[in-house]
Amino acid sequence: MIEEGRPIFLQIAEQLADDIISGAYPEESQVPSTNEFAAFHRINPATAAKGVALLVDEGVLYKKRGIGMFVAAGAREKLLAARTETFDHDYVRPLTREARALGLAADDVITLIRKDMDR
Repeated sequence: MIEEGRPIFLQIAEQLADDIISGAYPEESQVPSTNEFAAFHRINPATAAKGVALLVDEGVLYKKRGIGMFVAAGAREKLLAARTETFDHDYVRPLTREARALGLAADDVITLIRKDMDR
């Protein structure tokens, strides 16, 4: 579950975000506590808390005092929008730059994408 070479707190935040996007944790549902994350992954609770705090800072999670952490309303949409922007920046823009450099038209790129997706 935990990968070497990447900060563990980031992996905790990404795993939780993935679970929210997939619907495993719908809006207003409670997520595992930092102690539960720590026990499951055998990590320091402070590390788990740091990952959860990232999602709190993004407005994806919120705390109910004395009860725990919950998924905020609109969290899934917020996460999808952020990931779409990252996908655009990391993949689509470099793809279109390379396509322009090769002299490919948009239809040519779409054909290549469809061909790849059908594999």
